Amino acid sequence: QTPAGHESTEKPSLLGLTREALADVLRDFGIPDKAVRMRLNQLWHWIYFRGVTDFQAMTNISKDLRAQLADAFSIDKPHIATAQTSQDGTCKWLLDCGPGVQIETVFIPDGDRGTLCISSQVGCTLNCSFCHTGTQKLVRNLTAREIVAQVMIARDELADWPKGSAQDHHRAITNIVFMGMGEPLYNFDNVKDAIEIISDGEGISLSKRRITVSTSGIVPHMEKCGDEIGAMLAVSLHAVRDDIRNELVPINKKYPIQDLIAACRNYPTATNAKRITFEYVMLKDVNDSLQDAKELVQLIKGIPAKVNLIPFNPWDGAPYACSEWDHIEAFADVLLRAGYASPIRTPRGRDIMAACGQLKSASVKERASARRNQQ
Repeated sequence: QTPAGHESTEKPSLLGLTREALADVLRDFGIPDKAVRMRLNQLWHWIYFRGVTDFQAMTNISKDLRAQLADAFSIDKPHIATAQTSQDGTCKWLLDCGPGVQIETVFIPDGDRGTLCISSQVGCTLNCSFCHTGTQKLVRNLTAREIVAQVMIARDELADWPKGSAQDHHRAITNIVFMGMGEPLYNFDNVKDAIEIISDGEGISLSKRRITVSTSGIVPHMEKCGDEIGAMLAVSLHAVRDDIRNELVPINKKYPIQDLIAACRNYPTATNAKRITFEYVMLKDVNDSLQDAKELVQLIKGIPAKVNLIPFNPWDGAPYACSEWDHIEAFADVLLRAGYASPIRTPRGRDIMAACGQLKSASVKERASARRNQQ
């Protein structure tokens, strides 16, 4: 809200509004009811299919209306503070979402597949002991605009907007994972609206089967996620016993493994075609024994699932080491023999701190450094 006596000069943004919300904005703007649907479709096409950044580029809308829209609204996106590219082609963007508010977004190319890892919060509340992001306190939830904008900015940077028809377009970004900063289910409504926009067939048009929401196990919201969002689900499991998981994923003290697995068994959209992914970080001498692997098989028995094994990605001050590679392969073999796909995630972007569990706004460290230098 704007403080009393001060008028905000910032125009309301049209980005991040669902179709229903955008239609309401157009009606309030004075678009006649009979023309709202047409204007909505025009704006949706230009913003989310073509990726234009200026109302003047919307050539099938009259010049007068374009000027009026430009005077009243914004379609600006957050500013890129820094961009880095890893030796393996992974790209990381640090985005400004307001004064002192920055988030990270990562693109991971892999042959014909390109995965965009996006954030849902600035910082995180969960304090998972192996995760660098968890050492950054929660600042706030991201808005639907800021979530959708991460996809749009990545498409800008990768020149990934269609030049012709959708059928002729070879996508750089083929998959989206909510595995960046934050716990998506603690920002449920904004994540839901963002996925509705991203998956809309006349815009960015990325199927919900190619969008994965990762949760550390916020059990009360999981069924709602399946019913109302309908994307793929990934669960950050990381341990098979409560004593270990309490240390690694402290939210386990509130929602223990038994409750989490029950929620997975009852997940509304879990089928062999839409398997739940269990994420399991491999920590030397902590959770990586063959006995752990056998207990994991028993734990998830009967759930349509696969297990992503994640070699631990180090960061300064981390209290863990990564399991040996042959040890990870032996762990995977136990799962595979039990019938569970168990791909070992190849570490990507480690040299730019873009790998799984490494994300943390560089701005946090930079601001701390600046304060020390001023003292």
